[in-house]
Amino acid sequence: MTAYDQLVAKLKRAHTLGTVADLLGWDEQVHLPPDSADVRAGQHAVMAETQHAAATDPEIGQLLAKLESENVGTVPSPRSSDQTVVLRHARRDYDRSTKLPADFVSEKAAHSSRAYHAWADAKARNDFATYAPFLEQHLALARREAELLGWGDRPYDYAIDKHDPGLTATQITALFSELKRGLVPLVTAIRASRVSADANLFHGFPVEAQRTFLREVTERLGFNYRRGRIDVSLHPFCSGTGADIRMTTRFDADNPLDSLFSSIHETGHGLYEQGLPLAQLGTALGQAVGMAVHESQSRLWENQVARGRGFWKFFEPKFRALFPAQLATVSSDALYLAVNTVGPTLIRVDADEVHYNLHILLRFELEQRLFSGALAVRDLPAAWNALCTELLGQTPTNDREGVLQDVHWSSGGFGYFPSYCLGNMMAAQLWATVRRALPGLEDDFARGDFSRLLGWLRENIHAQGRRHDTLALVRRVTGEELSPGHLLAYLRERYGGLYLK
Repeated sequence: MTAYDQLVAKLKRAHTLGTVADLLGWDEQVHLPPDSADVRAGQHAVMAETQHAAATDPEIGQLLAKLESENVGTVPSPRSSDQTVVLRHARRDYDRSTKLPADFVSEKAAHSSRAYHAWADAKARNDFATYAPFLEQHLALARREAELLGWGDRPYDYAIDKHDPGLTATQITALFSELKRGLVPLVTAIRASRVSADANLFHGFPVEAQRTFLREVTERLGFNYRRGRIDVSLHPFCSGTGADIRMTTRFDADNPLDSLFSSIHETGHGLYEQGLPLAQLGTALGQAVGMAVHESQSRLWENQVARGRGFWKFFEPKFRALFPAQLATVSSDALYLAVNTVGPTLIRVDADEVHYNLHILLRFELEQRLFSGALAVRDLPAAWNALCTELLGQTPTNDREGVLQDVHWSSGGFGYFPSYCLGNMMAAQLWATVRRALPGLEDDFARGDFSRLLGWLRENIHAQGRRHDTLALVRRVTGEELSPGHLLAYLRERYGGLYLK
């Protein structure tokens, strides 16, 4: 084996161990018996130690040094561009991993497991106080990790960089401020509209029929169930790699759109992973760019595609066939308007497209305050409620519909929330680009054909792996810098056409 082949083998081994840890996490939220949580925390700790040892194998450092020193200064370089991408990211990942002590990695993994169960219990009992110490420890661990990696003076930037390499809180603040300036007037205008959707028409939709419908929808979009599955969890998520994707959803007989759109959202993540080059799993060529790009894929399928008229022209007859009595008196126009209901809600995952980004602005603001020390964890519920009132015009009546609603902080996932809003911006920008490149997409959708869109995403996004960072990928594919402009234009076009006639 060449030195490069040896390096790739070691990278793939470390990656494989990480996928085992992912499966433990999936099982924890889907099948784990409630009294086995303490055992799972120990399992997570051991797997984290094992994966960390593989990722920090001194031989990886030696191979990197050897490969980096070969033919230095030679023009042109004998190394392929693909190998250059792999080496660049392998060096970055290795340097970061080796700065984290094994006992720290183990401690963090075990705490994340315990904190997830503490969050789930606190949410069920509406008791933030019992969860607060776990969140405080997560915050302390995040600061320690930033310090170990040399980001001690900018711990929140490090949290962002972990999910979206190269982006900072300052850059995101500029983008979000511009978005807010254009979004708030649109929200105000739609709230004043005399047009209103009947959001109460969804009652008594049997869960098994919902399962049937979402399975057909997700398969039609292109998800490969021979390399993936969908189950039920407290909070929908997608984990795994293109070789084995695990998605989850949740069901409510009085809210069938919740399971449908959460499933389509997670399918977008799954399609991205299934589109990455399978032979390159474990290297940068077989990995996603970051979470903003990942969210752009999930949000594009969930919103631009699945809330559009072409999608519903094809799927409405199937939906009605499964729920004939429930929809007997509902017209097509009323159904489509209900699918695109606009109105403030306290729950992020239930939010419409127009209000959704306000939920992210709320979380971004609170995370910055937590990391700066301006906000203590114990004061988080009150701060959440005040900002929710300011941005959404609604005040949570309890912490279950406020600060405890999201799963992300239970795993220490600080810096992730901005990815949703950045993903929305990118999705709209990609949507504008692909509609120019592939005229007639809505006609495709009306025939139940989503292959042209998926093929375009496969070529331009999925197959690229980590060749380009987020902002460079946006420039390469769309020819423009990432901007809120396309998102605002898209929202005005779709929802202005429905509510501002």
